[in-house]
Amino acid sequence: MSAAVPLLYLIAGEPSGDALGGRLMAALKERTGGAIRFAGIGGERMAEQGLASLVPLHELAVMGVAEVLPRARRILRHVKATVAEIRRLRPQAVVTIDSSGFTWRVAQRLRAAGESELPLIHYVAPMVWAWRAGRARRMARWYDHLMVLLPFEPPYFAGVGLPCTYVGHPVVESGADQGDGAGFRRRHGIPPEAPVVAILPGSRRGEVGRLLAPFAGAVADLASRHPGLRLVVPTTETVAAIVAEAVKGWAAPAVVVRGERAKYDAFAASNAALAASGTVALELAMAGVPTVVTYRLNPLTHSLLRRIVKVKHIHLLNLILGRAVVPELIQGDCTPERLGRAVDALLTEEPQRRAQIAACREALKQLGLGEESPSRRAADLVLSLIAAQRREVAPNAA
Repeated sequence: MSAAVPLLYLIAGEPSGDALGGRLMAALKERTGGAIRFAGIGGERMAEQGLASLVPLHELAVMGVAEVLPRARRILRHVKATVAEIRRLRPQAVVTIDSSGFTWRVAQRLRAAGESELPLIHYVAPMVWAWRAGRARRMARWYDHLMVLLPFEPPYFAGVGLPCTYVGHPVVESGADQGDGAGFRRRHGIPPEAPVVAILPGSRRGEVGRLLAPFAGAVADLASRHPGLRLVVPTTETVAAIVAEAVKGWAAPAVVVRGERAKYDAFAASNAALAASGTVALELAMAGVPTVVTYRLNPLTHSLLRRIVKVKHIHLLNLILGRAVVPELIQGDCTPERLGRAVDALLTEEPQRRAQIAACREALKQLGLGEESPSRRAADLVLSLIAAQRREVAPNAA
């Protein structure tokens, strides 16, 4: 392919960012008829779109002070290598996706190295409306543009001089609501009448390590209440081996699957879900699966966050609605007994199930459900910024 075809360097630091990057790459190829090249860092979804990752994603997918510190030296080496590759390849733009701990260091070092004409775009805003509002001003020193997922976010960044565009939340175009539940049950030998619970312990090794034990206890409690209980366990490349080994000894048969299509089919086959907080909780809402959300942080990380976080809920749809429509069992509340009881209620109490599904659907409309594809909006913006940069460079080159 000709060097005149633009080269875009993308960086995702965790599986949720990888999913965003994959959809963005697909939309860019659609908009350009394939006349675009990619380099950077990503995981499974971005690899499917043709990216050869500079760094394995699992080496970057860490969260929290206690988790990052032991890997700090290795992560900084990856930052240095990434900056060096960007300067060697000379892409038309760099798009960093979420994962601020890694991606912001890359952006900062590029600016410090004198790369003032290279367009730097960040995709997914930090939650400055929840904590650490000063991050908006820091971003404005490094980035040329910010693409955000929530309609109320642009003013937080425009106010500090960072151009910002709302593109919509990608969950509304994920296809999470289009799974084949009956086909999934047939393929995996799950009887049509069997109660099925989706188990999603996270995509980072640290969070999975903290949640597998209470999840196992919750499953034991549920299995005693629901004879014939089956589990479906969608997972990602970063933690697949750990999860598959752990669930072998659980109290109910578990089907472990990987890949987006299999995940959504598993959701469609499920009567309820137990999930680590994150993007997957939004996908479950799209699929209409009543869910219990939970999370456990390292005690040190949790202690620090308790002092600075300004919001009452961790599930985005609960934040939008202003109430805990989706049960949240966090830190000390994340026990086998409480998790088991909360999921049991979703399996047995039909009014509670229906109320959660309906409320989540209303909240999803505020994230762009039924509007223009977020990935196409993002792709169009990236291409317009590349075109603007080329127009600025052309007179200088002449």
